[in-house]
Amino acid sequence: MGDYVVFSEETAVIVEREQKKLRQEIARQYVDCRKRKKMTQADVAAAAGMKRPGITRFETGRYNPTVDMLVRLAESMGMSVEIRLVEKAEAEKQEQNS
Repeated sequence: MGDYVVFSEETAVIVEREQKKLRQEIARQYVDCRKRKKMTQADVAAAAGMKRPGITRFETGRYNPTVDMLVRLAESMGMSVEIRLVEKAEAEKQEQNS
């Protein structure tokens, strides 16, 4: 039915590493926003219509958030979600500067 791309083991490792790094960065940004807004996990959970343990799992990296979850969390804090694709060299430069 659909075509699947078969990754080499090396490529699969790179993809997994990048996904983990992205999840950690998203969680860090979210926690920073939540704390700046002086909101607790319970506050965000109530405003987003979620359960607090789900928020905790996301913050600690034990849950891979969906776009729906990210939008709900952002809305609960009066924020929005922005996703950008950037040139790899630009991303690496930003990573070195932080």
